[in-house]
Parts: sequence; C-alpha cells; structure tokens
Amino acid sequence: MPRRKPDRTSNPASKSNRAWQRMLSGRRLDLLNPSPLDIEIEDIAHGLARVARWNGQTTGNSAFSVAQHCLVVEQISAGLVPDWPDRWKLAALLHDAPEYVIGDLISPFKAAIGLDYRAFEDQLLQAIHVRFGLPPTLPKSIAAKIKRADRVAAYYEAIRLAGFDVEEAERIFSRPRRLPQTLENKLRALAPLAVVDSEARFLQRFHGLLKRMR
Repeated sequence: MPRRKPDRTSNPASKSNRAWQRMLSGRRLDLLNPSPLDIEIEDIAHGLARVARWNGQTTGNSAFSVAQHCLVVEQISAGLVPDWPDRWKLAALLHDAPEYVIGDLISPFKAAIGLDYRAFEDQLLQAIHVRFGLPPTLPKSIAAKIKRADRVAAYYEAIRLAGFDVEEAERIFSRPRRLPQTLENKLRALAPLAVVDSEARFLQRFHGLLKRMR
C-alpha cells in the first residue's frame, strides 16, 4: 500500500478557509480533495470507535460505535453470502469508514442536507477504497448486498439498543427474512462494546482480512 511521511508543515491557508483535518497519525487529510496517501487505518479505527450510532440514543454504559456497527455489517454480509471473497468482506467492514471524519449523521438529516453531502461522503469513501486495494466504486451487486446487511444491522440495533418497538422497526427498516439462526441469535444479543474494545476488534478484523487478500 502507498505510504508517505506525514506532512507536518504549517498550512498557508487562513483558519477560516481550512478544509483539512489533522489526524493523530500526523496525516493531514484534505476533506475536499482526499488523497489515499493521507488515509491510515489506525486513524479510521480510532475515529469510528468514538463516533456513536443513533446520535448516542442507545442503551448501555457505552455508546454503540460506528466501529462496532461496521463489524456487525461485515459479519452479516458474510453470513448472507457464503464463500464471499475477502475483498468484499473488507468493503463491508469499511462501508461507513468516512464517518471517522464526518461523523454519523442520522438518515433523516442526510436527506435534509441533500446530494452535496452524499457526493462528499462518496468521494472520501472512494479514496479509502483505493488506499486499501478496493475498486473506487463497488460493483452494484456488491454494494446492494452490503446495503442489505446494513439494513439488517439497523433493524436489530433499533429494537435491541435504540428503543424502537418491533412494529416501528419493521415499518422503517423492514423485518429481515431467512437469516441463519446462529447469526440471528448473535444479532438479538447485541450490546455496546467499550471504545478500546471496538477499536481493537475493528483493527484486528481489518488486518486479518487484508492478510488473507495478499
């Protein structure tokens, strides 16, 4: 994977025009024109483990993080598609990776913001894909399978953690059908992980998939 030394030089632009974010790795990510060279998995895992799903409106002593949600979606996608290639499992794990920069906006707010937000999110996701050896834009069939897994995760998160009753969750997310029983049992037992645990598990799964892809 391409790497370059962190850019630690000062930014000549004024603070009012700043469109980049300093990462703990030392990278400086241009939000309007993100380069794959400025993306590190440690920054992604660190950020996603500290971003709360459902605007933090979930049960438990810890927030249900985007990092944990990504792990769940990858697990669901693998369960729904036996013998799925590791590269698509990696794509599922990274499906919400842009949120390490932009946070997790709930779907109604994304709709209110409009297409410019979607384009911004897609541009960052494409840079992340390139950084880790995936096609910038996923095949439609693969993206659809990940989207289905995402909705399955949302349904179980809603009824298990976010205070939705079954009828409301079915109306908004649709009730998942024909899930493997072992997978459904795991989803019904969802519980938030501590920040350090969700970050560590995300990194462990990422490196495991990447190693198998090589």
